[in-house]
Amino acid sequence: MFLPLKDINPTVRRPIATYSLIVANVAVFIYELSLGPHVNAFIAAYGAIPFEITRMTDLVGRIGAGSPIVHHPGPPHVWLTLFTSMFMHAGFWHLGGNMLYLWIFGNNVEDMLGPVKFYVFYLLSGLLAHALHIASDPGSTIPTVGASGAVSGLLGAYLIAYPRARVLTLVFLGFFVRTAVVPASVIIILWFVMQFIFGLASLGGTAEGGVAWFAHIGGFLGGIALIYAMAGRTIWYLRHGGDRSEDF
Repeated sequence: MFLPLKDINPTVRRPIATYSLIVANVAVFIYELSLGPHVNAFIAAYGAIPFEITRMTDLVGRIGAGSPIVHHPGPPHVWLTLFTSMFMHAGFWHLGGNMLYLWIFGNNVEDMLGPVKFYVFYLLSGLLAHALHIASDPGSTIPTVGASGAVSGLLGAYLIAYPRARVLTLVFLGFFVRTAVVPASVIIILWFVMQFIFGLASLGGTAEGGVAWFAHIGGFLGGIALIYAMAGRTIWYLRHGGDRSEDF
């Protein structure tokens, strides 16, 4: 098992968009904490629910039947939950893991795209993540929340643009923990293989209380396609003498 801590791949521009996304996600999570027992209704209203999206119906007030959930008005249109859900998280570890990966891999992708295109890339990656998750279980009534799909898109982009960048990583070997500097390609490919294996294992099972593995896969593959579409010439430059990670 591994946990990346930072990459050794400096940026030219200050990653304002990356900062702002982290702040937005943390702010929404703080708001969730402030809701107390009402948080379940908030998640039901603003999380992305495949059943709602594929059938264009609102399940708010019926999700979690049998438990005291206060009705919370849903967004004007269920499609909006595809966006609102990207800024919600189910717990501290969920938020912390996503924000760590966003910080490590997002700043370089933003440096390559610029802040405006980076926002577009991030949101489109999240939508593509939703698309595969919904396709894998269109009848699910479990709300999907988290930045994981969009962040997975950043991993796909980083793999294409900076495969030789080095990443300082915690490596867990049983009871032993050590740090190692590992190529980004190794970290990201191992991560994707894990998502793929767990995704296949989840087919036919229940998603309740679990992980939306296919959202990760969809975001990752979508990120690869998007980075080629949005920064193909820049990637060519990086691969032909412009990869600053080579200097470290």
